[in-house]
Amino acid sequence: MTTQKLILEPTRKAALDAGFAAAFGGSATRYFSAPGRTEIGGNHTDHQRGRVLAAAVNLDTIAAVRPNGTDTIRMLSKGYPLCQVNVTELEPVPSEINTTPALVRGIAARFTELGCKVGGFDAYCESTVLPGSGLSSSAAVEVLIGTIINSLFFENRATAPEVASIGQYAENVYFGKPSGLMDQTASAVGNLVTIDFFEKESPVIRPVHFDFAASGHALCIIDSGADHADLTDEYAAIPDEMRAVAAWFGKEVLTQIEEPTFFAAIPRLRSTCGDRAVMRAIHFYQENARVPQQVAALEKGDFEGFLRLVKQSGYSSYMYLQNVIPAGCKAHQDVAVALALCEHYLNGRGAYRVHGGGFAGTVQAFVPMELLDTFRAGIEAVLGEGACHVLSIRPQGGVEAD
Repeated sequence: MTTQKLILEPTRKAALDAGFAAAFGGSATRYFSAPGRTEIGGNHTDHQRGRVLAAAVNLDTIAAVRPNGTDTIRMLSKGYPLCQVNVTELEPVPSEINTTPALVRGIAARFTELGCKVGGFDAYCESTVLPGSGLSSSAAVEVLIGTIINSLFFENRATAPEVASIGQYAENVYFGKPSGLMDQTASAVGNLVTIDFFEKESPVIRPVHFDFAASGHALCIIDSGADHADLTDEYAAIPDEMRAVAAWFGKEVLTQIEEPTFFAAIPRLRSTCGDRAVMRAIHFYQENARVPQQVAALEKGDFEGFLRLVKQSGYSSYMYLQNVIPAGCKAHQDVAVALALCEHYLNGRGAYRVHGGGFAGTVQAFVPMELLDTFRAGIEAVLGEGACHVLSIRPQGGVEAD
């Protein structure tokens, strides 16, 4: 939602140019960037059409691009195999589930449905949003692809929220992951935003005016080092169980059910849906109410009040949502260890919480600047060098760059 131009650092642009020339020959004609995102409030609320507070961050995926005059999109990301998709063949391909070609094909298909005549292009990509970092590298890729197609072939007619929705469609239908819309929206729109997803086709997106750089705290994302493999069922169970509670009332999502109505039905829900589903629904109602409180605290400059709400969010995710320790895991409880380290080294100051999907991802911490060196050293002594990422909020979403 910003028009601020993004200028690529000369060394990054030179690396892109060299990679493009090696992959495709000649020179790129256009450059694009899409940021990773951090979820600041609203843990697992978006898939219930709830509220979130999120921000684009200064880690991004960038691409050097040139239209190739064919019907084939060719994308090469550094360290990965070449991805090729024929834009005249846009039906989902079962063998492509969980692959980049699925995302490319799905995004091209959705743009085609909207009346865009998608053509071929060559793109060489590099990223500072590491896979599995909890900063949504997949959403950054989706927004990057959507931004490229929107610019090259659709005269930028799709708005940033529409580009986000197209990315989610590709992830859900082609890639096979039942994600919500927060990640793509935060990446596509940029800056610090609060989003209300209640109206399914037209989420309400509002910028939040607060300068984190002036808060006296560092925004840290801590990589727990856990393995994401074989956790699809754990992630899918959260929206599935919340929807099961909603379905008991004959509704699609929990936002369609008043909180007092839900609480009055808990005795019957426990026997029908199970206690974990009930606890996860309790988390949803608490967390969804917490987001506007966080926004209000930031906008009136009450950072200590905001930090208290962040801590409450973390406790709710751990106790009620239960997305910290995968079921049955005893020897490896990586996210739980990361949270314990945060509590120890913050010693009652700042705030910390599980970040994003949970289970095997990352932890977010707001660390007083005077504690940052000690905090990072303590975290990395256990989790490894580079585990603590200090980030800043980026004003631009998915954009063409110079």
